[in-house]
Amino acid sequence: MAINFELVVEQSQKLVMTPALQQAIALLQYSTPELMDFIRQEAENNPLLEIREYEHEYEQEYEHSKDEEEKSEIIDDTTFETLEGNFNLDFSRSNAFDWNDYFNEELSYIEARRVSASARSDEGYIPIDLYTCNEKSLVEQLLFQLQISMLDKDDFIIGEYLIGNLDSYGYLQGEICEHADFLGVSTEKVLSVLRIIQKFEPSGVGARNLEECLLIQMEARPDTHPLAKIIVQTYLAEIAAGKHRFISRKTGISLKDLQNILDFIRTLNPKPGACLGGSGCVRYISPDVLAERVDGEYFITVNESIPKLSINSYYRDLILKDGEEMVQGFIKKRLDSALWLIRSIEQRRITLFRVTQEIVRFQKEFLEKGIHFLRPLTLKKVADALRIHESTVCRAIANKFVQTPRGLYPLKFFFTGGLCGPGGGMRSVHSVKTHLKQLIQDENPSSPYSDQEIEFLLKKDGINVSRRTVTKYRKEMDILPSYKRRRI
Repeated sequence: MAINFELVVEQSQKLVMTPALQQAIALLQYSTPELMDFIRQEAENNPLLEIREYEHEYEQEYEHSKDEEEKSEIIDDTTFETLEGNFNLDFSRSNAFDWNDYFNEELSYIEARRVSASARSDEGYIPIDLYTCNEKSLVEQLLFQLQISMLDKDDFIIGEYLIGNLDSYGYLQGEICEHADFLGVSTEKVLSVLRIIQKFEPSGVGARNLEECLLIQMEARPDTHPLAKIIVQTYLAEIAAGKHRFISRKTGISLKDLQNILDFIRTLNPKPGACLGGSGCVRYISPDVLAERVDGEYFITVNESIPKLSINSYYRDLILKDGEEMVQGFIKKRLDSALWLIRSIEQRRITLFRVTQEIVRFQKEFLEKGIHFLRPLTLKKVADALRIHESTVCRAIANKFVQTPRGLYPLKFFFTGGLCGPGGGMRSVHSVKTHLKQLIQDENPSSPYSDQEIEFLLKKDGINVSRRTVTKYRKEMDILPSYKRRRI
């Protein structure tokens, strides 16, 4: 067959993802805070857009004249048609990092830190990160305790360095000999400063491993069991494996006394630094949708805190007049963008309302009776009921939360697989996990249920699961196996 080139005219259908369409899809995935940030950013970039805030609405009524209020009139359907018909729709040098402190080959680390500290004290230097949050991080708390420990300058620098090498759990990273070589001091000097840090609060920080962490806490506890240190030093791996009878046989301690020792050890904190995250902020979740129960019926309201957008009155009047072609072209482009954004936000609100309404209708029993009545639900069920695509439902529930009389839930919570329940019905995975957790909570501590026994009990209650599924759900809920849950 001969190969040649020729021009052919043909018709074909294809989906083109225009920037406007991509924006509409992205808006559907945004949570309320993300959407508010996006709206404010667009308002800054598009002079035709204005944001009408709700704050102090009644006070502004008396402060502004009627003419000024009309300048930010909100676009309605008629205005849409009219407009679309007409237009066819750095850091300063003083704060720069001084690399000479770290890369000066003639100075040791401690000498370089001395020079750096004296220079900063002369300049009245205060690190900017001290102002970033009110809550003190683990490092800040330890540095404060180091400052009041009355150490000489060299020991303070060593302590500051060691604190900087603690991980988020409070454990010292690296070997002592490596730290000593880097600091240019003896290992005994480093160890002596480390022992001081290990007396700081929270108890257990500065340890190099779990055993040392537990022993440090035991030293500070007046109620430490006399045999607990021996058990931790010798049989820590056996404790984790639940080999209680082996430990009892090796040590000659009765099972009853051993249980008391293990109960004490479990009161110690294996991650002493984890309680001080140092994030400095409290994260609040703003519900995107509200589901309120009134007279037995649920009413859906999309979060109304999203600012309303309007078209600037000056540009609205300007586009209706004749003007320079370049100016009119710029305004037309910005107007099309503004109208599309307003319409996309409204479409997002309608889609979110419809999807949430269908979810609440389907999960009404859960909202009224609790977790055991949560029904299996898929994206396809909601999509078919609303006659939209599954991907639209997926984007609509992404990063969204709904406030219900039963609590605040992510919309994705209501979408879960199911297992056979009593009477041939279906039980959601969340419901089965709750049932499994309740069985474990009610078990005899001296003879906890194995996964196979839990499988039998669930089947007895009409929930058809396999032992492998029981093990999977137990691990997902961070529940220990039976031999580790057993109390002597």
